[in-house]
Amino acid sequence: MANANVVTVTDANFDTEVLKSDKPVLVDFWAPWCGPCVQLSPVIDEIATAKAGSAKVAKVNVDENQQVAARYRINSIPALLFFKNGEVQGQLVGRQPKTEIVAKLDSLA
Repeated sequence: MANANVVTVTDANFDTEVLKSDKPVLVDFWAPWCGPCVQLSPVIDEIATAKAGSAKVAKVNVDENQQVAARYRINSIPALLFFKNGEVQGQLVGRQPKTEIVAKLDSLA
């Protein structure tokens, strides 16, 4: 079930949805075959709901959007990139605790 607060980002809309966002953006680079990605997904959904209005949460399927994944040198997933004003402000790789993800996102506010 898709979360209405999570934006699906593609190679085509990445610049508009992420780089031109007026709010901090958490981008989850994932793939459906990635076990840790699937385990992290409910946490990402919870964060998206909690931060609705103050931050944007987006997901990029790396299998379907290889240009964006290559641009940001995503070699391991899940990879979480944190953007503010179109610039990467931080990155977490692998399954991370919710508190750490939220703390990183809050630091961009």
